[in-house]
Amino acid sequence: MLRIILIRPGSTAFDEQGRIKGTLDMPLSDNGLRQAEQAAEALAHAEIEAVYSAPCQSALQTAETIADRLELKVKCVDTLHNLDHGLWHGKLIEEVKQCQPKVYRMWQEQPETVCPPEGETLAAARLRVQKALKRLLKKHKRGVVGIVVSEPLASIVRCCLRPGDLGDLWKSECDFGAWESIDIDSPTESAVWAVEG
Repeated sequence: MLRIILIRPGSTAFDEQGRIKGTLDMPLSDNGLRQAEQAAEALAHAEIEAVYSAPCQSALQTAETIADRLELKVKCVDTLHNLDHGLWHGKLIEEVKQCQPKVYRMWQEQPETVCPPEGETLAAARLRVQKALKRLLKKHKRGVVGIVVSEPLASIVRCCLRPGDLGDLWKSECDFGAWESIDIDSPTESAVWAVEG
C-alpha cells in the first residue's frame, strides 16, 4: 500500500490578506513559517520516505522544513504549480465576490464550470496533475510519500487520488499547514492511471 501525505504550505502575506495568490511566487509569512514548523513536528514520525513539492516558494519552504526534520531532500515537481488564476491574481477574494457575484457563486458551487479571465481551467489543471501523479505512482508503489502543494491545486490532487467533489475551492484555502493521509491500495486502480502520458 502507498500512503500519500498531502500537505498544504504555510500561509503567505497574500493568503493572510485574503488575496488570490494562484501562481504568484511568494515566501511564507512569519505565521506561515510557524505553520511549516508545526507540520514538520507533527509529521516527524510519519515514516515519510520522499518529499515532493510544487515549485513556488511557500511550498518549497514548507517542504524543506519537513524534509530537513526527516533528513531527506526535496524533489521539486514543476508541473505541480498552482492553478493559474489569470487576471484574478492579487485581487481580494471579496473584490471578486462583489464585482462578479455570479462568477463567485459558480466558483463556490461548480468550480469546474469557471475559468478565471486569462487563467487556467480546472480540467486543464486536473490533466496536468494526473500526469504528474502517474509518474510519481510509477516510482512509488508502497511506503509513505509527502507532497506539498498549495490550494486549490491540493484539492485537485486529492480528487485525482480519491475521487470526489472539489467543493468550494476558496474555502479550502484556509487550511494552511494542514495535511491529510490518502491510502492507495493499488496505484494502477487510481483515477490518474487512465491518463495517457
